[in-house]
Amino acid sequence: MARTFAPSLSVGEARLDRRSFVAGTAALAGSLVAGPALGQTFAQTAIQASLGEGQAFSGATLVELARLLSKKAYNAPATDLPDPFTKLDYEQYIGIRAKPETTLWNLEGRGFTVEPLHRGYAFMSAVSLYVVEDGVVRRVSYDRNKFDYGRLNVPAAVPDLGFSGFRVFGDAQAGRQREVAIFQGATFFRSSARGQNLGVMARGLTLKAGDNKGEEFPQFRAYWIERPSSRSDALVIHALLDSESVVGAYRFMLRSGEVSIIDTEVTLFPRAAVENYGIAGMTTTYYFGSNDRRGVDDVRPAVHESSGLQIHNGNGEWIWRPLANPETLQISAFVDPSPRGFGLLQRERDYAGFLDDDQNFERRPSLWIEPIGDWAPGLVQLIEIPTDSEINDNVLAYWRPRQPLVAGGEASFAYRQFWCWQPPERPALAQVTATRVGRARPGTQRRFVVDFSGEMLRSAPTLTELKPMLSATPGTIGNVRMWPYPERKLVRIGFDMDFGSDTLSELRLVLEAGGKPVSETWLYRWTP
Repeated sequence: MARTFAPSLSVGEARLDRRSFVAGTAALAGSLVAGPALGQTFAQTAIQASLGEGQAFSGATLVELARLLSKKAYNAPATDLPDPFTKLDYEQYIGIRAKPETTLWNLEGRGFTVEPLHRGYAFMSAVSLYVVEDGVVRRVSYDRNKFDYGRLNVPAAVPDLGFSGFRVFGDAQAGRQREVAIFQGATFFRSSARGQNLGVMARGLTLKAGDNKGEEFPQFRAYWIERPSSRSDALVIHALLDSESVVGAYRFMLRSGEVSIIDTEVTLFPRAAVENYGIAGMTTTYYFGSNDRRGVDDVRPAVHESSGLQIHNGNGEWIWRPLANPETLQISAFVDPSPRGFGLLQRERDYAGFLDDDQNFERRPSLWIEPIGDWAPGLVQLIEIPTDSEINDNVLAYWRPRQPLVAGGEASFAYRQFWCWQPPERPALAQVTATRVGRARPGTQRRFVVDFSGEMLRSAPTLTELKPMLSATPGTIGNVRMWPYPERKLVRIGFDMDFGSDTLSELRLVLEAGGKPVSETWLYRWTP
């Protein structure tokens, strides 16, 4: 079963006693019984009654808000916007920025500042923003005069539009903060390590991905951001998730530096039974690379934000699955008794691997997940969607618990995200550093070349005992060759595959010495 835990308390929350909590939940229950105010949804009324302007904030109250909201019918957030914001193109939208002096906690000498983000373009849904200062909630109100609209002609009077999310700045170096995170759109958010560009994107919750009836996209309806202490290196963010099927209470603790870490605690309250749901989801772009250049006419050798999925499963095995841009939708499942970690990684860190002076894919973050507590049986699910453009996020990975969400029930999870150059835990095994696929003669054959690198590959005892353990289901393997390069700490394995009339094959390769693995396990799904 999913792990159950009490919501963590920040410094601001620690002062709240049982009387405050009971009073808040009583007001919340009363607001839902009485019904929403005119022109408002139940969610808006409930938020204002329990965690709105002037209310004492408590993580426990947020959990209770989510629980009670799950007993009411779903109301979608507002998406209507007045002119001229209804049909903004990308350039017009990115021209709208909050004026620097209006960002939250600007010039207060705190470790973070926050920029509210305007609605428009692809970000139409209204989100409420609150800050928690000295344990009390303060609403962040929309003000037309706090934004620079670029070349957009905006009327002098604009109603309260709410926001689409917010951007976080922190990790000051030489007195200058960098962008460390952005929460915007549905339940999407991003972060990065120092020196990186934004890339892979996290999801608060994944619902019904790959289902025939279509995916359901939950949304964060409101955020509560705790004011950080002076020069703090941690920012606490709370969020309320809402969708047709599930309501959820979230707590994020963001720490930025050489590596950005986001600790996430979530409690879910299903409105309806859900079997296909994902925890710690992430999405990325894989257009083409050395293992997949079919139909590509491009001056660059590769275009991708992530190069593969890595899994450290409950049996202690390290798995590397290169990503691909398939001809048809591909869904892969990696069954696990309880994962130790998984993530979408960018292993290509050489500029020459991309030769892209605008996108700099070699500086995109890897995102690694470490569960907190026992997640029980389930599977890591990988979805690869065909794309003919690099602007599409066409790869999705997440943990799918075996146990479904039950209507009227409750499920809690906790995990840590590392936005990094490489995961914090590295096995004492050779890693896959390259996968190349091309034509082999004759007929239906394909040639594969897989490079493994590691310190253990420079020693003679290991190399003399080294054996590639290779299998394909289905398919016929031939012409297996091994090239050791001890001076480069590298071993290259090459082989040909004859797939005959098959349209799918699962390949597996691991290096062994003395009957034990000395490399991670390379898995690859071939499709024509």
